[in-house]
Amino acid sequence: MDRITICELDEWLRAQRSFTLLDVRRERVRTADGADIPGARWLRPEDLFTWKDEVPRDRPAVIVCAHGHELSQGAAATLRAMGLDARFLVDGFAAWRESGRPVVPIERTEGALP
Repeated sequence: MDRITICELDEWLRAQRSFTLLDVRRERVRTADGADIPGARWLRPEDLFTWKDEVPRDRPAVIVCAHGHELSQGAAATLRAMGLDARFLVDGFAAWRESGRPVVPIERTEGALP
């Protein structure tokens, strides 16, 4: 499976690399966390088959869930099967936050894909 580590994602963000950052944490988990990775767009994981065709194909997609398990790995695998360069964040949002990397307060609405 294609994946990206916390250190690699941090480097991509600092270098302002062009990629799409998608947060697929369940709504209740995201609300409880109260924060996002800067630049992330939250999309309901249960609606994957509704929004999958809107993910830009001209740049990599990084998929984030709470712990880097089923949700992000499944979404990344689906997008890869469609021919996109998609990878999941190893250990997910929880590890990103625990590592002291930057987070921003959540917005209460879904993010539109660019």
